[in-house]
Amino acid sequence: DVLFIDTAHGYSKPVIETLQEIKRRFGDEVQVVAGNVATGDGCKALIDAGADGVKVGMGPGSICTTRVVSGAGMAQITGIADCAEAAAGSGVPIIGDGGIKYTGDCTKALAAGAHAVMIGSLFAGVEESPGETVLFEGRTYKEYRGMGSLAAMKAGSDRYPKTAAGADFVPEGIEGRVPYKGPLSTLVFHLVGGIRAGMGYCGVATVDELRTRTEFARLTAAGLRESHPHDVVITREAPNYQLR
Repeated sequence: DVLFIDTAHGYSKPVIETLQEIKRRFGDEVQVVAGNVATGDGCKALIDAGADGVKVGMGPGSICTTRVVSGAGMAQITGIADCAEAAAGSGVPIIGDGGIKYTGDCTKALAAGAHAVMIGSLFAGVEESPGETVLFEGRTYKEYRGMGSLAAMKAGSDRYPKTAAGADFVPEGIEGRVPYKGPLSTLVFHLVGGIRAGMGYCGVATVDELRTRTEFARLTAAGLRESHPHDVVITREAPNYQLR
C-alpha cells in the first residue's frame, strides 16, 4: 500500500513537514506519494523531504478552475517535463495528475517524463463510477464534480479555508456531467491501445524508451485543428473520440 499526501499546493511547509514526520516515524516501511506540484523546485523539495513519488498537476483537470480563480498554475505538459528533469537520477517516479482528454494525452504525458498518469473525467463516465446516472436531451450522462467544487467543499468543510466572513467558501472547481461511456474495461482497452499505438509511431518498445527517445514539436492552433476530424459532419461517434 501507498500513502498519498494529496493537496492542491504540495510545495508548502505543512506538506513538507507532514511528509518528513511520516518518513521519520516509519522510514522505508511506508511509501509516500506527495503532491501536487507544478515546478521542478517543488518536485525537488518533496524528493528531498523523502517522497517516494511526486504527483504533478496544478489546474489541468476538466472540472478545476484553480488557474482562472487564483491565477496560479502551469500547463500540464510543461509541469511534467520540469518535474521529470528535477527528479532525474533520484529514482523517484513522477505521476501526471489531470489534463487527460484523449488517449493520446497519456502517451504525451509519459513521453514528457511521467511514469504514470491519474485520470478523472474519462473514468467519471464509466458504469462503475460513483456519479449518478442522468438522462439529458435524450443522452445518458454521469454526474461529476471536482473536489474543489462548492458542493464537495461543503461536504468536507473541515478540509478547506473559508473567507474572512467565515461563512462561505471560495471554490476552485465546478460540478457537471460527462457522457456515459459504458463499462470500465472498454475504456481501459482503448487507453492501452492508444498508448501502444503512440509507442509504435515513436518506434519504441518500452515506456522507459518512450520517456527518453521521444522528441516534441511545437504545434500551432491551425495544426491542432488539423489533428482533429475536420471538413466533415460526424455521423457516428468513435468509441475513443468525442467532440469537446
